[in-house]
Amino acid sequence: MDLLEKGAAEIIRTSDLRERLEESRKTGRPLRVKAGFDPTAPDLHLGHTVLMRKLRHFQQLGHQVIFLVGDFTSLIGDPTGRNVTRKPLTREQIDKNAETYKEQVFKILDPGQTEVRYNSEWLGKLDYEQTIRLTAHFTVSQMLERDEFHKRFQAEQPISLHELLYPVMQGYDSVCLECDVELGGTDQKFNLMCGRELQRHYGQKPQIVLMTPILEGLDGVQKMSKSLGNAVGINEPPGEMYGKLMSISDELMWKYFVFLTDLKISEIEALKAGVAAGSEHPMAVKKRLARTVTGGFHGEAAADEADKNWARMFQQKETAENLDEVKVSWAEVAGAEAGQVKLPKLLVAVGLAASGAEANRKIAEKAVKLDGESAASPSFSVGPLPARIVVRLGKRARVAVIS
Repeated sequence: MDLLEKGAAEIIRTSDLRERLEESRKTGRPLRVKAGFDPTAPDLHLGHTVLMRKLRHFQQLGHQVIFLVGDFTSLIGDPTGRNVTRKPLTREQIDKNAETYKEQVFKILDPGQTEVRYNSEWLGKLDYEQTIRLTAHFTVSQMLERDEFHKRFQAEQPISLHELLYPVMQGYDSVCLECDVELGGTDQKFNLMCGRELQRHYGQKPQIVLMTPILEGLDGVQKMSKSLGNAVGINEPPGEMYGKLMSISDELMWKYFVFLTDLKISEIEALKAGVAAGSEHPMAVKKRLARTVTGGFHGEAAADEADKNWARMFQQKETAENLDEVKVSWAEVAGAEAGQVKLPKLLVAVGLAASGAEANRKIAEKAVKLDGESAASPSFSVGPLPARIVVRLGKRARVAVIS
């Protein structure tokens, strides 16, 4: 449960999931767990991988994972988050995109434990009578409860009839696959609940719904999306992926740690506490995130090379300005713990502040940068020894060589 609940925004219901897991343990029958992805674009990005990683968690626990390609529902277009009707894709576009999905998904999922299905297998076979009988399980008022539809109805904006079919079709996927668990983002709640409703009508035990939050893109504001230009594609070169991850805010970094790495919540909280206390430098922690994520898709060697290239390009660019180097002894700047540096002492030691009081004032004003990153704490940790740090106060800078 610790693994499955990590990063989950809501589970309907947690007690049912515990019960279903216990039943699986007793009977030896693995749970059937699915997540659907409509191939509306050729490439997957890190936002998509949040659900894939949760699928992988179920795989690690021995359950049957279903990666569902929504090649039929893509013909309708998911109305989630849309205030206008989606432009329909052609069958050729959908098939081409679906092929790229198959290539990319196994960067996270174990191909030997993954069942890849296409919902055209059953949705494409429904005749008119069967479709009518399927839609009869829902009312128009139920559909208008959906936030997107409700807002468009109130604003007298068009709602196409085929859009009302989307949640019905997604729900029918769960019936045909006899799902025990369905995963989706919090914005998918209406669609996911339709699956529970239809399973009841078809005499199946309603699936457990596990929802994850929507991952913000690089801007930290809007949902990660290629069309918004704030996405990190999982097929992007390692250097580009690493660089984009280093550009995110310190606050967003923690959310990325939760949803894009295997670190336990307790480990992430310890890092966060370290940054708050000044024992961990935010840049060092962010570099760990960038290396971890990049290494997961491209391998450790590629991640290390991306790390070195980024450092040469950004961290060390100030040294190219022929900055003065100042040798500093650890005794002059040492903090209370091994490897810890007291920033006010360092500013005085390299000649950027006349006194500790002035140094503390400049730190409080956020006028101090270490290796290009704003320094908000009076202490920080470095390693391995000796350390080489670009210290900047306003327009003045020095390279501190601590040994």
